[in-house]
Amino acid sequence: MVLEQVGVLLELKGANPFRVRSYQNASRTLGALEEDLWVVTSEGRLTDVKGIGKGIAGLIAEALTEGTWGEMWALYTSVPPGLIQMLAIPGLGPKRIKQFHEELGIESIEQLKVSAENGELRGLSRMGEKSEQKVLDGIELLKRFSGRRRLDVGLLYGEALEARIATMEGVERAQLAGSTRRRKETIGDLDIVAAVLPEDVESVTDQILTLPGVADVKGAGSSKVSIILGTEFFSEEVMESGLDGGVLEALGGDAYEEMAAHTTIDAQIRLVPPHVFAYTLAYFTGSKEHNVRMRQRSLDQGLRLNEFGLFPLDAVGELKGMEAAEFSLPAEKESDIYTHLGLQWVPPELREDSGEIEAAEIGSLPDLMEPSMLKGAFHNHTTASDGTATLGQMAEAAQELGWEFLGIADHSQILQIASGLSPDELVSQAAEVRALNENWADKGVDFRLFHGNECDILPDGGLDYTDEERKILDHVVGSVHQLPTWMKRDEDVNTEALIRAIENPSLTILGHPTGRILGGRDGFAVDLHAVIRRMGELNAEGELKVVEINASPYRLDLDWRYCRFAKEQGVPISINPDAHSRQGLKDVWFGAQIARKGWLEETDILNCRSGSDLEQLLW
Repeated sequence: MVLEQVGVLLELKGANPFRVRSYQNASRTLGALEEDLWVVTSEGRLTDVKGIGKGIAGLIAEALTEGTWGEMWALYTSVPPGLIQMLAIPGLGPKRIKQFHEELGIESIEQLKVSAENGELRGLSRMGEKSEQKVLDGIELLKRFSGRRRLDVGLLYGEALEARIATMEGVERAQLAGSTRRRKETIGDLDIVAAVLPEDVESVTDQILTLPGVADVKGAGSSKVSIILGTEFFSEEVMESGLDGGVLEALGGDAYEEMAAHTTIDAQIRLVPPHVFAYTLAYFTGSKEHNVRMRQRSLDQGLRLNEFGLFPLDAVGELKGMEAAEFSLPAEKESDIYTHLGLQWVPPELREDSGEIEAAEIGSLPDLMEPSMLKGAFHNHTTASDGTATLGQMAEAAQELGWEFLGIADHSQILQIASGLSPDELVSQAAEVRALNENWADKGVDFRLFHGNECDILPDGGLDYTDEERKILDHVVGSVHQLPTWMKRDEDVNTEALIRAIENPSLTILGHPTGRILGGRDGFAVDLHAVIRRMGELNAEGELKVVEINASPYRLDLDWRYCRFAKEQGVPISINPDAHSRQGLKDVWFGAQIARKGWLEETDILNCRSGSDLEQLLW
């Protein structure tokens, strides 16, 4: 939101802290506003909203009615661009950046890196050798993720671009490809394949280049258009994150959330004749490793496979490209390609050369779960801790999604930064949950709340609260939040602590197992194979032990690479949005993509079971 950006820029400029805070508070207030902002503004009720003063209300009205923002836009040119770029460094906020700029004259990430390497930062107030090293670690992490976007960002751009190209005159069909189509947790450039007759290529190219929101054109030829998209591409889209405090802290706070949203992404649109569309789509969907296996299988059958077709070697000789395409075996859709090669069609999510070719050969690919199969989720927060919606409001939102249940898991008492619940508050919440459940049962409503808690796993593997206090809960989501301790320990110590935690009879679900934040921090060192193996043993003994796919697109933890192992070990998966708002419940969709990529089926997912079945399991 622009309000948040203005607050960040004012902070970088050294404005009055009260003025900065007023913009930050106004941004949060409007983010939680359930009424239509235009209606509230047009009716002159904006100043009735708590936290919105006359000055900010006037600016909002100006922005909505005239498309301008007073003199505030001058802030964007008055702050050195390098300072804004530094906001992308995980863990670095505007106050610290301002300090670096004022005391050391640093105006770019490169200058910051040099200063940190030379030991110049540690001499500043509230800085030390460890803080200096954290800056270097953050720069390295930023470099590693540079040019990559989270899955949700990639899909937002990619699906919008696909939809706009698909409706262009001269385009017969268009499809998103690449790592976005394979649902990788982070993606690079966007790839779109469009079926276009040769005589329409020029006009389609012109339509693409004149799309609103194209920030730059990298190239435009007879078969490919390369562009850079900016956030102006989403003038009609509205995004709400509902992130929890831990994620915001890891990413550098609200400032990073807002600034990171206002970025760019590269896109390549490949314009191909309709008869080679399926081959080009398969090729640019990848992965590279999957394509290598497919090409080798083709060669073994006397065929050549590439983005133009599947050709008998003895027919095409030295011909290449579109000349060879005339000899290709026909393929109206991707599944035809796999059929030609004696394979079951492989869903894009599985194309990572992780056994999918072998499974497709014998027709044993999994029947992947669908997001629509989810009947609820166990890990969600309310205003009792750090959520933005009450228990009743979250339940209402879950019912609107057609769910049969909602699991509440507010933070435990040790996490005071997130307003963790005291034992007495836990008891009060249990009574509220019980009353709501009785009311729905009396009315014949097929919906129930499960009363849980996101209970901190302590560094020694113990759980927050006493054993007796946890007994009132339907389920316990055990999560690690004291990351500094876990991050500096070796793998063996962390693994032993996690196993000790899951062996506690009250722990039901292992939440965000590594604590990673995509683009923000790596997870702590742990042998997840050992942890999951032990969970499988406990399940075999009759204890319910579940591992979470945290569906927040900032986490997507459990990593998809461990899903099949959990399945093999008999460990159920729970796809949880870790929602801190009503809107956040919908993040389960992203978790479902990871479950699919991890070869999971409906029977592997705990929250695909009915609410009544889960009652029997948990109550």
